[in-house]
Amino acid sequence: MTEKECTNLDELLEILTRYHPEAKVELVTKAYSFAEKAHEGQLRKSGEPYFIHPLSVASILAKLMLDAPTIAAGLLHDTVEDCEGVTQEVIEKEFGAEVAQLVDGVTKLKRLDFTSKADQQAESIRKMILAMSKDIRVVLIKLADRLHNMRTLGSQPPASQQRIAQETLDIYAPLAHRLGVYKIKQEFEDLCLRYLDPDGYRNLIDKVGMKRAEREKSIDKVMAQLSVKLDELHIHYEIAGRPKHFYSIYRKMVLQHKPFEQIFDLIAIRVLVDTVQDCYAVLGVVHTLWKQVPNRFKDYISMPKPNMYQSLHTTVVSDSGMPFEVQIRTYEMHRVAEYGIAAHWRYKEGKQVADSLDNKLYWLRQILDWQNETRDSEEFIKSLKVDLFSDEIFVFTPQGEIIDLPRGANPIDFAYRIHSAVGNKCVGAKVNGRIVTLDTPLETGDFVEIITQQNSKGPSRDWLNIVKTSQARSKIKQFYKRELREENISQGKQMVELEAKHQNAHLSVLLKAEYLEPILRKYSFTTLEELYASVGAGGITAAQVVTRLVEEQKNHDKPLVPVMPVLSEIPKSRPRTGADDTGIIISGLPGCQVHFAKCCTPLPGDDIIGYITRGRGVTVHSRECVNVNASHDPARWVEASWSENHSTSYNGSIQIICQDRHNLLADIMSYLTAIKVTVMAVNARVNPANQTCIIALTLQVANKQELDWVIRQLGKRQDVIDIFRV
Repeated sequence: MTEKECTNLDELLEILTRYHPEAKVELVTKAYSFAEKAHEGQLRKSGEPYFIHPLSVASILAKLMLDAPTIAAGLLHDTVEDCEGVTQEVIEKEFGAEVAQLVDGVTKLKRLDFTSKADQQAESIRKMILAMSKDIRVVLIKLADRLHNMRTLGSQPPASQQRIAQETLDIYAPLAHRLGVYKIKQEFEDLCLRYLDPDGYRNLIDKVGMKRAEREKSIDKVMAQLSVKLDELHIHYEIAGRPKHFYSIYRKMVLQHKPFEQIFDLIAIRVLVDTVQDCYAVLGVVHTLWKQVPNRFKDYISMPKPNMYQSLHTTVVSDSGMPFEVQIRTYEMHRVAEYGIAAHWRYKEGKQVADSLDNKLYWLRQILDWQNETRDSEEFIKSLKVDLFSDEIFVFTPQGEIIDLPRGANPIDFAYRIHSAVGNKCVGAKVNGRIVTLDTPLETGDFVEIITQQNSKGPSRDWLNIVKTSQARSKIKQFYKRELREENISQGKQMVELEAKHQNAHLSVLLKAEYLEPILRKYSFTTLEELYASVGAGGITAAQVVTRLVEEQKNHDKPLVPVMPVLSEIPKSRPRTGADDTGIIISGLPGCQVHFAKCCTPLPGDDIIGYITRGRGVTVHSRECVNVNASHDPARWVEASWSENHSTSYNGSIQIICQDRHNLLADIMSYLTAIKVTVMAVNARVNPANQTCIIALTLQVANKQELDWVIRQLGKRQDVIDIFRV
């Protein structure tokens, strides 16, 4: 979407009434005046008046042909969050319940107290998904909001540019794809590429520009050839060349490891016609004129994508040897392809009418189904990326019904997609008439039949490691939660006790009401038994529970203020000032013996404090260490700091929770070797109850920043469920 944005109310109303002549322009006019006054005096980071942003968001929504309440909500979407005195109640009173609900669905949660930025992001997206179930326009406003923020990202500091661009590429671009709003999706991807790989982006622009004239000459020639044939058939059509957007070229170069010179299909031509019959007639002409590239024909008309996209795609080779793609669709299909879900809204007698949206948004109901079982925000985001945004495959039931699944899905995923009862009683599967194992990946076009038994005892716990969709995983967990509650409670309690012992934490202390209650609220539990049952059923991990309990203890207990040390108990080494071989400077005590606490293994970059021990000098702890807060002898604490010029290596400890599999530990050790990380110690244990492996590693690093980098790299692996510093 590169159209010029509106700069005033008249331009906005002109676009609205062009698509909706009977629209309530007075509602938009009132929202315009209200938002302009509410944001008066506020500036964006670029120095521009803040009101430019909501006006631009409303402009994008108007060009998506959305209705007056949606455009009004676009104008008001930041008022509750950023303007003093504007509440949800005020919006509802002034503009009605419909507009208020839209604004509430988009409002971010930054005013709430989260333990981390990741929690805030995850909960904001969770709220948006829930609001989508009530009104799909919520996410269209959010996409417009993010699009304008991406267009003006240049005013943000580099670190924010990278973070926002990555979040947009991970969440919002795939969401636009799922909703079929390709105009926004493609602009998202190109803008993200500009900030995530600026050198690659500029290099790609230069290379595309160098051969543009040559490609345009070739495409003009093939368009002229096709036009002659279509005129002979008296088909009404429009034809145009369409350059591929930069990110699609970049992605092909990265994924297929191809240099730019080997990317041939840089241009496509698009043919728009009146009827489906004309689409197939044009396809026949195209295949008559040019040689078809094998395995590159896709019929999305007879088998539409879940986001309602319909078109015929074929790749052919011109007489000069240039491969190019031809897309053929009707005018109505093109409108849906450009505007997606937005194209299905109509303004009629003051009410929103959707064209069979319920069936077309099955994937949204899937999210709502399993999000209730996903207590942890990070797991929710991870599931969202895998289940919602992966490539689709299309398979058939024995009755010929088309079922869409994410790529890599297997017969168990298919069974639970049909019905939870089918999945729970599944004992085998046939694909294309042949019996296959339940972990066999399905392919587009497969006919799948599930073999069930009425007396089946239910799903195997091992299936949790096999299934690809969160829907199937959620249904399996539901079964065990319901059927094996007592066993899950007992098993979960044991897992939490073992994890607390592994983290050198006292569970009896951590389970105090002031530490436990925030955790129960976060995961929507009412009792400790419910928490244990969820751990035993695999809903959340014991490591997540214990780590968050320890965090609550740290946040609740104020650190003690150091006082004068007990000097008589500090053993002396040779006199000197500054840091010793450990790189630690002890305030007022040069030359004392220094040891690192094994309970928290501090690293350069951590805020540290020293503790005077009898006969062993000073033991250095992280200020966040639980033992610092638990100490009852403040006289022994002394100020400590890191030497700026000291260069040595330190040991940092991390814990990784992975899905257990063959050669897992060997693969992770090889990966660490590949990224040049030295492993000093390793300890691994398997939890048979949920088929996870907990790996404790001691790594040699220079500082906290290097350990954080290693954690981020390992966290990108698909087999890693959770990872944290111990």
